[in-house]
Amino acid sequence: MKDLLFKRCIQLIMVAWGVGTLTFILMRSLPGDMAYRLAASRYGQDNFDSSTAELIRHELKLDQSAWSAYFSWLGDLLQLNLGNSMVSDLPVMDTLSHMLGHSLLLAGVGMAIAILLAFPLGLWAAKYGGWADRLTLLFSTSVRALPVFVIGVLLILVFSLELELLPVAGFGTPAHLILPSLALAISLAAVSSRIIRNEAKRVFDSSFFEFAQIKGLSTRKAFQRHGWRNLLVPVIAFFAIQLITVVEGVVMIESLFSWPGIGHGLAHAIFARDIPIIQGAALLMGIMFVVLNTLVDIISYYLDPRIKQEFSE
Repeated sequence: MKDLLFKRCIQLIMVAWGVGTLTFILMRSLPGDMAYRLAASRYGQDNFDSSTAELIRHELKLDQSAWSAYFSWLGDLLQLNLGNSMVSDLPVMDTLSHMLGHSLLLAGVGMAIAILLAFPLGLWAAKYGGWADRLTLLFSTSVRALPVFVIGVLLILVFSLELELLPVAGFGTPAHLILPSLALAISLAAVSSRIIRNEAKRVFDSSFFEFAQIKGLSTRKAFQRHGWRNLLVPVIAFFAIQLITVVEGVVMIESLFSWPGIGHGLAHAIFARDIPIIQGAALLMGIMFVVLNTLVDIISYYLDPRIKQEFSE
């Protein structure tokens, strides 16, 4: 376990440095004058002139060299200081921590609904096969072919505009959470249900499962005692791979439903060229990805004795 955590800590440091450096280079490579774009974000498109842009350039030290700015940023990062927003002048850490809570809420509810959808569908298809398998395959293929924001638009059209049951967008009540989390969950469940189906079928067809039934256990008892553990190890590993889909989906879903999370804030920061917010949001997403993968590794470590043996050697 210590080796696993040590490797993940090294990975976390490398991801933080890599994501931060890549974001810094990309932001510096954007066309246009950053000072003018920031002046427009602060005062409006028609309420500033060239002298205002020059003042902002001097105030935010945008006229310093790229290397000087990079090492200044790297030094601040080592002190866990992400700076202040170039538009609002609020600390980036405070702004992102406020957004992070909303993003985690959306991602957590979305993944919980996805699990509730994917497991029954996958087990149903594996157990009964035939038309049940073909029906779930059609669902999975059809949904997977749609980008997550298209699923969100379809839900808005049906439940908000046609049936008028749920709000189109915004935040404040539990009803505002239903459509964005459902859109994210449907997208995740489309593939997860097929992975669960394949793994469940592998368990049902295995010799150890057949032997458990020969011993006198019912199908349900055999699955509870011997099936779940074998099913969960590869499924949890797949959920770790899907975390990148969660991060991508959260960015698009938050923008579509005006959900005040990191993805929504990141989209606004990109339009406003608010570099500290962009770098901080990208950095936080990279760190979240490593932390969540570490949690999955820890769960797999306790579920699968082969992983314990691998790290003990």
